[in-house]
Amino acid sequence: MAVPLFLCLGNMPPTVRDILDIIETIAPAHLAESWDNIGLMIGSPSDQVRSILLGLDPILPLLDEADTLGANLVITHHPIIFHPLKSLCFEQPDGQFIRRAIRKKINVISCHTNLDSVFPGVSDALATRLGLINTEPLVVQENNSMHAGLGRIGNFPEPLPAREFISRLREACHPPWLLEAGERPEKITRAAVCGGSCSELAETAMLSGAQVFVTAEIKHSVARWAEQTGLWIVDAGHFATENPAMAEFAQQLTGGITSRNYNIDVMVTENQNSPLQLI
Repeated sequence: MAVPLFLCLGNMPPTVRDILDIIETIAPAHLAESWDNIGLMIGSPSDQVRSILLGLDPILPLLDEADTLGANLVITHHPIIFHPLKSLCFEQPDGQFIRRAIRKKINVISCHTNLDSVFPGVSDALATRLGLINTEPLVVQENNSMHAGLGRIGNFPEPLPAREFISRLREACHPPWLLEAGERPEKITRAAVCGGSCSELAETAMLSGAQVFVTAEIKHSVARWAEQTGLWIVDAGHFATENPAMAEFAQQLTGGITSRNYNIDVMVTENQNSPLQLI
């Protein structure tokens, strides 16, 4: 007796190419910055995917965790191959990662600035957790109609005391530290965020009406500028400001996989922390 087609499709595991197609519907490749490297870093598009593990950074423990969980596809935010490789040394961290991924037959995909710019994306995860509404890109990406761009700026439904804002920020992304520059306002009605290293967008945030700008890796010159202009800048760390987006991305990816009748798990590592810690 013939087996119904939909049952066959439902039982067929997706390939890496299928997952790439789903990612394209979530964070299209054309939204990535021209200098970036995204997509399949290591592996074969035709490999069948058993399960998926997500993590912000491509580090060796992530591969070991994937191997333990039986996940043969790892998706990271930061790409393991960023600049063109002139050599591949297995004694260096990147070379070790690439060799181990190949040995363990684990495919690796990166979703970097395409996930930064798309709506909803990296900065949306942080903005939503802070309680911002009516958000829009801090820097609108040209030639698109997807509400896409870097960073987000929005309003609070009611003016928020600065102390409460700090409490929300700690709860939103569990930063290993909070560094501030500029004068702390008594209450905040409009705030800007940009997950990762967006120090150069501080003036854009101020000109857009933000009273506080949350990002990471604030440059010394920008901190001095904030002192003189009155914008309150909070550095919450690169990892902390981006990592909340991985859980949101996993939900979107799960939705795309389920809609295509694939039956595989999408997991997010809980074993990554900021490489920088206070001592």
